[in-house]
Amino acid sequence: MHASSPGSPRSCNRLRAYAVHVYTASGGVLALLATAEICRTDPRPRWAVLWLLLAVLVDASDGPLARRWEVARHTPAIDGRKIDDIVDYLTYTFVPLLLVWRLGWVPEPRLAWVAPALVASLFAFANLAAKDERGAWFLGFPSYWNVVAFYAGIWVAHGGAPHAVGVLLLALAVLSVLPVRFVYPNLAPRPWRAVLWLGGLGWCALLLAMLPDYPRVPAWLALLSLAYPALYLALSVPLARDQASPGLAA
Repeated sequence: MHASSPGSPRSCNRLRAYAVHVYTASGGVLALLATAEICRTDPRPRWAVLWLLLAVLVDASDGPLARRWEVARHTPAIDGRKIDDIVDYLTYTFVPLLLVWRLGWVPEPRLAWVAPALVASLFAFANLAAKDERGAWFLGFPSYWNVVAFYAGIWVAHGGAPHAVGVLLLALAVLSVLPVRFVYPNLAPRPWRAVLWLGGLGWCALLLAMLPDYPRVPAWLALLSLAYPALYLALSVPLARDQASPGLAA
């Protein structure tokens, strides 16, 4: 039997690798669904957040699948990293910041607060040293604008000042291009990888529990959900420092 004939191991491996690429690309469809919700005359932020949360779950699971099934080896003509970066920019940066802009969670002129984050994230995504999978760290704030947008909605719904959200966006935009390392959760060293994974699953469960009332969720539940981002930040600096390769130090 020819090595590449239908049903051969080689063909099955290629088909499986392409399936992973399609799975990664499905995040673009989720970005479209979130955008369509944001562009309604009466936007329902809970639905936009739901589509973005599903995109996070796709992003968290496609990398392990790609490595396990050696996607780069079996589909060398397709750059999975490029697909991932395009989808991530849409779902982690562009659409979340569009949500912040559309819902007025920053003061006027809204564009002045949102544009720096959009541009800074473009530079971060284009930085070849921004993601080191071997060292398990991100360089600069890793464009978690979806998380920022989620809590910005809660903050404003509870009477918080939109100016505080704007200042946070500007600060994180600057941090996006600074040589500060944040740990890569999927590749964190043991035992912290399991801690971050299990904590992340619990955090996602809390976010789902908040969705029916979003953004007017109970304050105690919102505060409880901040435990995981706080854990990530508390672990991020020392773990990323320990994992950083000396030759890549900024």
